[in-house]
Amino acid sequence: MGEEETGEEYLFKIVVIGDSAVGKSNLLSRFARDEFDHNSKATIGVEFQTQVVEIDGKEVKAQVWDTAGQERFRAVTSAYYRGAVGALIVYDISRKTTFESVKRWLDELNTHCDTTVATMLVGNKCDLENIREVSMEDGKSLAEEEGLFFIETSALDSTNVNKAFEIVIREIYNNISRKILNSDSYKAELSVNRVKVDLSKQNKSTYTCCST
Repeated sequence: MGEEETGEEYLFKIVVIGDSAVGKSNLLSRFARDEFDHNSKATIGVEFQTQVVEIDGKEVKAQVWDTAGQERFRAVTSAYYRGAVGALIVYDISRKTTFESVKRWLDELNTHCDTTVATMLVGNKCDLENIREVSMEDGKSLAEEEGLFFIETSALDSTNVNKAFEIVIREIYNNISRKILNSDSYKAELSVNRVKVDLSKQNKSTYTCCST
């Protein structure tokens, strides 16, 4: 059976980065298992979860990697980032220092990834509105400046968690589809089979949560 008959399957590696205790592990467990651990401990080394998402009728497996933000685990970086095509850079809206670290994490991502990486800036813990230290406007502004998607989430109450991952997965899918469309082999196949492919161009958008 050819690939055309069995249907294509995609596996996308997505990394979740950011300072320690911003909620990376709980974002992942909420997305992959719909769970939240109030007693979550710092991640030691690397963990990943695989979640299946359907996009345009195709099965996409997102392999989401999570590692600790603490400096002493930095040795894992090169292997951690290898092959990543998507990233969530997470900060805690109630701790400004975690927001100030975003550019450093972005620099690290750019240093270790030589491919196009669909990147989402995530302001997590938007349920902590009463002790917010980073405004939504500041998050949006940084995302626009760096050309990132932006969303605020709460792993605690599930707000926008699936949406954050799904936007990144769709953007990866669109990036890969554009590459396929531009490849010589695809163009040759297109002229032979006269296949018409309609790929909607999805612009980067700002997604927000938490009414003000």
